[in-house]
Amino acid sequence: MKKVVAAFLFPCWFLLLFSFGGHCAYAQEKVIKLKFSTFFPAMHKETANVSEWAKEVEKKTNGRVKVDVFPGAILTPPAQTYESVVKGIADIGESVPSYTAGRFPLSEVIDLPLGIKTAAQGTRLLNEVYKKFKPKEWDTVKVMFFWTSGPHMPCTKQPLTSLEGMKGLKIRSTGTSAAIVQALGAAPVGMPMSDAYDAMARGVVNGLFIPLEPLKGWKLAEVVNNCTFWGSAGANGVFVVMNKKKWESLPKDIQQIIEGINEEWIEKTGKMWNAMDKEGSDLLVQKGGKVITLSPEEDARWRKLVEPLLADYVNRMKAKGLPGDAALKFCVDYLKNR
Repeated sequence: MKKVVAAFLFPCWFLLLFSFGGHCAYAQEKVIKLKFSTFFPAMHKETANVSEWAKEVEKKTNGRVKVDVFPGAILTPPAQTYESVVKGIADIGESVPSYTAGRFPLSEVIDLPLGIKTAAQGTRLLNEVYKKFKPKEWDTVKVMFFWTSGPHMPCTKQPLTSLEGMKGLKIRSTGTSAAIVQALGAAPVGMPMSDAYDAMARGVVNGLFIPLEPLKGWKLAEVVNNCTFWGSAGANGVFVVMNKKKWESLPKDIQQIIEGINEEWIEKTGKMWNAMDKEGSDLLVQKGGKVITLSPEEDARWRKLVEPLLADYVNRMKAKGLPGDAALKFCVDYLKNR
């Protein structure tokens, strides 16, 4: 009888031991720690946004992944963020492609004077462009998602209602925005957003080519009085990318969780930047400033001057063997229907 009981109990004990050991192995799984670099200041809402993304990753992976956010460019300078992610200095990075003009050629389509009306619209469009064309310029990283600013416009101390007012102005701008500023008759001055306040306050520049959000987020409503909305505005794209080897080292279920969060954050981030543009506009008005809308006739004059930039983009992409004509058409058609 004892032999029968022992024979019955042995496989039970073996299964229990195996189950307990497997549970311990999972419980003792080493936490995956990731470093996320952003150039936005610690108190900026975008830093809060990526911090919330990081918390969502930790929550939905049951603590198996922990993301530490490094704001204010303390881990990597904005223009070097992408390469820092490629090299593994940062595991995840957020920055602006136009800070390294020419590095992401096909994706520069979003910066063109397309007539983007809101950050949410631009954000959806840029992510669709990536999904449609899968530009090889991003192959050295894992793309998390993209978002865009709201439409860029000249913000100055004096009211700007015509092209004549642009002549002779020095205006802070980057990447394609600099070409737009030049086409409109002003002199572009390149610098990161972090230098814009001092440059405007000290008269290094006479204006800033920016969306409305920085009026509050970067306190620029203290140094400008007027912003001029025009119908052919473009937007700055922003990338959130991850080191490719680090991504490939993640368990498949964690990859799937993060992919789901990324899709959620596309819509969430676009809407957040819409709201921040409104806050910037409201603050400017509260301080006695104005958001000026060009007359239809004047708007047409501005549009005519920047149209050659579209053809130039297509030609430059063709020289690189890239489908710039298809990317531009895709964007134009998308904006017509949404």
